[in-house]
Amino acid sequence: MTVEISTPLTEEKVKDLKAGDKVLLSGVLYTSRDAAHKRMVEQLEKGGELPFDVKDSVIYYVGPSPAKEGEIIGSAGPTTSYRMDPYAPCLLDRGLKGMIGKGDRSKDVIESMIKNKAVYFAAVGGAAALLADKIKKVEVIAYDDLGTEAVRKMEVKDLPVVVVIDSEGNNLYETEKNKYKII
Repeated sequence: MTVEISTPLTEEKVKDLKAGDKVLLSGVLYTSRDAAHKRMVEQLEKGGELPFDVKDSVIYYVGPSPAKEGEIIGSAGPTTSYRMDPYAPCLLDRGLKGMIGKGDRSKDVIESMIKNKAVYFAAVGGAAALLADKIKKVEVIAYDDLGTEAVRKMEVKDLPVVVVIDSEGNNLYETEKNKYKII
């Protein structure tokens, strides 16, 4: 079964998602990778504001390639999520409800997700061109000097993702790994 969800990603929507659910995500997402995450957290530590309202938002860990002529974005596949782990709990504490990337998350991030009722989605690595087709509008909103790692506001339609870690801490990677353990 596939679940269709639109942003904002409220706590009500998050609580119904379970590890293993296939999701078609539509609405506004924000992009950010480690350099932008570091800058955002430093800004907050200085008493500043984030470049977007993180409450009920989803951050896609992506650094899209440059757009070809006539296109709005280049390939847009997920990047490895653990590089954002030092910063994610701070953003989760401020209301972030969803993250999209690939790979495992740290114990601290998972505990923060449980505390803040958030979810971690995986997008398929290697399918960057397909994922880019789901992006309907994009604009750089902060840190333009970071190039592909700048913060972008994206509008997506039916972006295919899978719930890897749900708001209760259930982890699809662990569940699947345990299914195939050799005794």
